[in-house]
Amino acid sequence: MGKVLTAIGLMSGTSMDGIDIAVLRTDGDAIVDRGPSAGYAYDPRFRERLKQGLDDARSIVNRNERPGALADLERELTLRHAVSVRAFLQENNILQESVDVIGFHGQTVLHRPDQALTVQLGDGDLLAREAGIDVVYDMRANDMAHGGQGAPLIPAYHAALARGLSQIGEIAAPVVFVNIGGISNLTFIGAGGEIVAYDSGPGNTLIDQWVEAHAGIPYDQGGMIASEGAVLPALAERYLCHPFFTAEKRRSLDRNDFAPPPSEAASLADGARTLAHVTAAAIIRSARHLPERPACYIICGGGRLNAVIMQDLSALAAAEAARVLPAEALNLDGDSMEAEAWAYLAVRSRYGLPLTYPGTTGVSRPVSGGRYAAKPERIAEVS
Repeated sequence: MGKVLTAIGLMSGTSMDGIDIAVLRTDGDAIVDRGPSAGYAYDPRFRERLKQGLDDARSIVNRNERPGALADLERELTLRHAVSVRAFLQENNILQESVDVIGFHGQTVLHRPDQALTVQLGDGDLLAREAGIDVVYDMRANDMAHGGQGAPLIPAYHAALARGLSQIGEIAAPVVFVNIGGISNLTFIGAGGEIVAYDSGPGNTLIDQWVEAHAGIPYDQGGMIASEGAVLPALAERYLCHPFFTAEKRRSLDRNDFAPPPSEAASLADGARTLAHVTAAAIIRSARHLPERPACYIICGGGRLNAVIMQDLSALAAAEAARVLPAEALNLDGDSMEAEAWAYLAVRSRYGLPLTYPGTTGVSRPVSGGRYAAKPERIAEVS
C-alpha cells in the first residue's frame, strides 16, 4: 500500500445547509487516523441560490453544461469552499504545506442514474489554485461510466471503520451504517467483509421542505415540531408503498424523487411527525433487501439529531432484534463522517484503489475514479 497521506474532505450535501470539513491521516486502506472537523453554514441567500440551481440543472443533458446561472454559482460555491478551507486550517493550526490532498465533493444539482447522468458543481482546478493544495474531485462519474449508479460512495470508508471497530471488539458483524442526510443510505458489512450499499429512501429532505414551507425555518431542530404531532397512517403509507421500496433492483435517489405532501395534507406538527416516521420506516423497509438481517445499525448524518426519527427507528429495529446506536456511542463523529469519507476516497483515488464495487453501486467491476487537479507550482524568485 501507499504511504500515509494527510487529506482534507469537503462535503456539501443534499440538505444544502453548509460545508462540512474533516482531516484524516490515511493510506487509503486500513490506516484511518481521524483529526479535527468543522462545519461552515451557508447564509440563507446562498441556500436559495443553490435551490434555484436545482431548477436550472433540470435541463442538463450533457454533464459539462452549466445553463442559467449555474456557471456563476459553481464559481461562488468553489470560492466559498476555498475560504472555508483556509479558515479551517487557521483555526486548527494546520499548515497548508502539510496537507497532501483535498477530496472535494461539490454540490449535486442533478442525479439521474437511469440516464448515467450526475452533475456536481465544483471547479477542482479553481479550488487547487485558491487553496494551494492538490484536489481530487468529480468522483462519481467514472462509476457511472462503468454501469454504476454513481452513489453511494461512502461505503468504502464505512468498511474501513467497521474493520477497526470489530478489531477492538466494539461491534460484531453483520452491521449497517446508516447516513441520514437529505437522502438516507445504508452500508452493510457482513461477517466476511462483504459490502452491500444503496440509498434507502428520503432522509431529512422532506421534513426540511415541509417545515420551511409551513414555518419558515430550514429544519425541525431535534424533532421538536414532530414531537408535538401524530403519525397520519394514510399519508405515511402514501410514501412507504412507493415502488422504490419493493423493486428488485436498488437504485440511487435524486433529491426530487420524493416530493413533500401538499400543504393541505396535514398540520405543521402532524406533517413533521409523519415524515419523521417515513424516514425511519424507509430505512427498515430498505434493509429487507440486505443479504441478512443486521444486528446493529450505526447512525450518522443530521437525522440522528432528530429525536423522533431515532425513537421510531429504535422501535422498528428492536422488533427485528437489532439495536440502534448513534455514531458517537462508538466514538465516531456522525456530523463529519461524510467529509472524512471524501478525504479517504481522495487518497484511494490517488493510489488507484477502488472507490465503488458491484455490491455498492451496481458497477460492472470495482473501479477507482475522480479527477485530479494539481496545485500551482510555486515560481522561484529570481534574484
